[in-house]
Amino acid sequence: MDNSPEQLENDFRRFVCQTSSAPLGIVVARASGATIWDAHGRAYLDLLSGIGVANVGHCNPEVVSAVCRQVERYSHVMVYGEAVEEPQVLLARRLAEITPGELSVTFFANSGAEAVEGALKTARKFTRRTRFIAFDGSFHGDTFGALSVGGNPRYRRPFEPLLPTVRFLPFDDLHGLRQIDESIAAVIVEPIQGEGGVRIPGDRFLRELRARCDQVGALLIFDEAITGFGRTGVMFACQHWQVCPDIMVLAKALGGGLPLGAFIGRPDVMATLSHDPPLAHVTTFGGHPVSCAAGLAALAYAEREGLGPRAAELGGVWLGRLQKLAGKTLRAVRGKGLLIGLDFASPEATQAFCRAAFDRGLILNWTLHRDTVVRLAPPLVITEAESEQALTKLGEALAEV
Repeated sequence: MDNSPEQLENDFRRFVCQTSSAPLGIVVARASGATIWDAHGRAYLDLLSGIGVANVGHCNPEVVSAVCRQVERYSHVMVYGEAVEEPQVLLARRLAEITPGELSVTFFANSGAEAVEGALKTARKFTRRTRFIAFDGSFHGDTFGALSVGGNPRYRRPFEPLLPTVRFLPFDDLHGLRQIDESIAAVIVEPIQGEGGVRIPGDRFLRELRARCDQVGALLIFDEAITGFGRTGVMFACQHWQVCPDIMVLAKALGGGLPLGAFIGRPDVMATLSHDPPLAHVTTFGGHPVSCAAGLAALAYAEREGLGPRAAELGGVWLGRLQKLAGKTLRAVRGKGLLIGLDFASPEATQAFCRAAFDRGLILNWTLHRDTVVRLAPPLVITEAESEQALTKLGEALAEV
């Protein structure tokens, strides 16, 4: 059988469902740290971390070791919630220790979208209300419920009708919060919008959103799939504003490179899934023991190595260097930690910059909902030498545009 790079690429386009007309197309041979090598030996610096997954780096040795040990013990043995599996229990306990406020009970899922689905169902069941509030520009996944609270009508429209009880408010608009009333089961929000263009709210927005939810009895759901585990310089982005949700959605970096999502909430909120009826929300592969073992190892590594504070420090360097390049083409640079948005003057300039960066061995792209914003989110383990290399090449790519 021909498994040459050329044949693999042809078969990829023929047999793997395509989601765009121009996929990245790298035939991956291996990956380590912040670097991906293709089948021809060319190295690329990954400035997207596999879209926020590889916070502790690709093939982190401690994660790999944990995965190998767990596979030798047991893999899947029973659907989630029926058997006591050590990696699940240990990871749930650790999440209870590091998340803010009363968040202490975790439901493990396979992905961020599945975790969002569970969080929405839980909010409805707990409050006995039916309606949701979400925000323009938001992204919470592509399954039906998650898509229903996604803030870009371009992606909702082909699949409608979706959930009919969702209202969208402008992000970071205090006046709009008045529309949250006693009919709302939950408000779902990203503390920092990722696919919406790395949009960072003002100091008052999340605090007043919390207060409004408390006033009307609505639950507050924070989607920290992209911002969690040190990405923005603290463990969870909500800690920048000292605001605690009732439910927090986690994914991406949670699994250390393996598929894993979760939503964690207050005990009284999460207890609603165990009765009337029992098994009100279940999953077969959620909280897979191998993924949980990987997540435990990744979390331990990130905490021991201080990857959150490192992201804050290194992100400050990146922001300072990149903001000096702003001008007519690159209009603005914003971010927290190592989640940075480059705001360009036009989609054409954005695409040209991404092509020029890729030609120089950098993996990056514009965000899903803002075709003028390039997101930078490198692995938090990127070395100082790699960081300097990336910044130099970003400057060269901008100069070419």
